[in-house]
Amino acid sequence: MNIMDFNVKKLAADAGTFLSRAVQFTEEKLGQAEKTELDAHLENLLSKAECTKIWTEKIMKQTEVLLQPNPNARIEEFVYEKLDRKAPSRINNPELLGQYMIDAGTEFGPGTAYGNALIKCGETQKRIGTADRELIQTSALNFLTPLRNFIEGDYKTIAKERKLLQNKRLDLDAAKTRLKKAKAAETRASSEQELRITQSEFDRQAEITRLLLEGISSTHAHHLRCLNDFVEAQMTYYAQCYQYMLDLQKQLGSFPSVYHCNNNQTSVAPIPSASSNVIGSSPLTSTSGLVITSPSNLTDLKECSGSRKARVLYDYDAANSTELSLLADEVITVFSVVGMDSDWLMGERGNQKGRVPITYLELLN
Repeated sequence: MNIMDFNVKKLAADAGTFLSRAVQFTEEKLGQAEKTELDAHLENLLSKAECTKIWTEKIMKQTEVLLQPNPNARIEEFVYEKLDRKAPSRINNPELLGQYMIDAGTEFGPGTAYGNALIKCGETQKRIGTADRELIQTSALNFLTPLRNFIEGDYKTIAKERKLLQNKRLDLDAAKTRLKKAKAAETRASSEQELRITQSEFDRQAEITRLLLEGISSTHAHHLRCLNDFVEAQMTYYAQCYQYMLDLQKQLGSFPSVYHCNNNQTSVAPIPSASSNVIGSSPLTSTSGLVITSPSNLTDLKECSGSRKARVLYDYDAANSTELSLLADEVITVFSVVGMDSDWLMGERGNQKGRVPITYLELLN
């Protein structure tokens, strides 16, 4: 028998097996043939594996969306990954915003309050962008990759063996059906022999599938460790962002906003970020846990006679000619004037004199 004859016979046998399985499957669906049921333990393992696969895919895809909201960028990264090539580095949104702020601040002038504040904000946004990049890299390595390896590796092997088990089960039930229909003794003996073989193959495949499925518990334990790594990466990222913004808030205390009434142009003293040493203020705690300041009794200051020295806590740009610009840490002379708003004092530096907001001062003994 030559190779061609062997291949023809093999193809004919395969076609016969496929046809037998198809007939058995169809008759089962129509309720015309019996079906061998898997044991309850194996069914539970199969259900657990399928559930693990479905939720792992959903978690993996949504994590990818969380880390990279841009769908076009995700597609590009997927293509480069399939080509086994490194995707080109691109600037992320915080970094781009930071660069725009720095460019705007440079054009407005680093010496101006707004320009300087923009530059500081831009630098912070760039640091957040760097932290965001590190979060993506760490999460992809420690969380997404293990999930993807399960879907594309372990579960594919399970699905392959599960399909093979299904085929062996169909072969077994088809053999049982033929044995029931066999009438002649010779045909019956042949059917019994076929049944023993298919039963043995089915039992062997069921055991192989069961051993693979029992590994799902180990997969869950591994994914739990990966989840802890992901949470730790997020914790590091958000802690960095919080610290960056906290530092930025302190820096921006040097660039307070000054509001004016549209009707009479009366200046209202701005309240800086946070300080427990500001004149006429006491620390209060907000629901978010941040310390803020609010005006309180200024009797001791108003009742003091003559002038007092005061240290400037924050830079302040005069809004008009009646006010005095201030520089942080300088010492000036202050005194009260009858009829002046309680939020303001008269400040004096050499030959310069003007109103100054009390929230920017600390009285010196």
